[in-house]
Amino acid sequence: MKGNSVAARKPRLTKIYELQVELQDITPLIWRRLWVPSNIGLTELHELIQLAMGWMNSHLHSFEIGHHAYSTADAELDDLNMLDEDKYTLEKTLGPDIREFVYEYDFGDSWRHRVQVRELEKPNRNAHYPLCVAGERAAPPEDVGGTHAYEEFLQAIENPKHPQHNDTLTWVGGVFDPEGFDLNAINRILRFGYPPEDDDI
Repeated sequence: MKGNSVAARKPRLTKIYELQVELQDITPLIWRRLWVPSNIGLTELHELIQLAMGWMNSHLHSFEIGHHAYSTADAELDDLNMLDEDKYTLEKTLGPDIREFVYEYDFGDSWRHRVQVRELEKPNRNAHYPLCVAGERAAPPEDVGGTHAYEEFLQAIENPKHPQHNDTLTWVGGVFDPEGFDLNAINRILRFGYPPEDDDI
C-alpha cells in the first residue's frame, strides 16, 4: 500500500455505499464502518480494509461475493478458482441484489470479515471518499496464529505472571492495546496519504 491508492477523492456523481465490516469469531466484536464510492475497485477496497483494520497487507486475501471469489493475481487464481479482482468494481460484483459478502485475509490465520452493504440515501457531495466513519477495537496482530491463538496471546500480555508474558510482549513490539482504534489517524491517511519515507525526502 506504499502508493496509497485509497487516498480520499471527491467522487464523480455515483452512489455511496456504507460497508459494515465485522471480524468474525472474536468477542467483543472488532468492526469498522466505511463509506465508499460504489465504483471502487476490489483491489482498492482490499487496501482500504487493510488500512482500517490495521493489517499490514503481508498475506493473500480474497472476496467471496455471490457465487464468485476474487483475489490478486499473486494468489494463483486458476488453481483456487478465483477471478482477478483488478478487473472488477464493487458495484459490478454486487449487482442489484447482493448486499453482504465475505472478505478473508491471511489464508493461514483465516481472518474472515462479514461485510454488509447499504446505499447512503443522501451522501455528502463535498466529502472526500472513501472514509472510515466508525469502529471499535484493534485487529489482532499479524501472524498471531488465528482466533484461538489470539485469545492465548491476550491472556499472555494481560497477565504479568503468565509464563509467556515477557516473550509475547517482545514479539508484538512491547505494547498492544486490544481496545485501541484511531479513527482520526485512518482518515488522515485517506485524506492526505502516507507520510513520505526517509529515502523519499
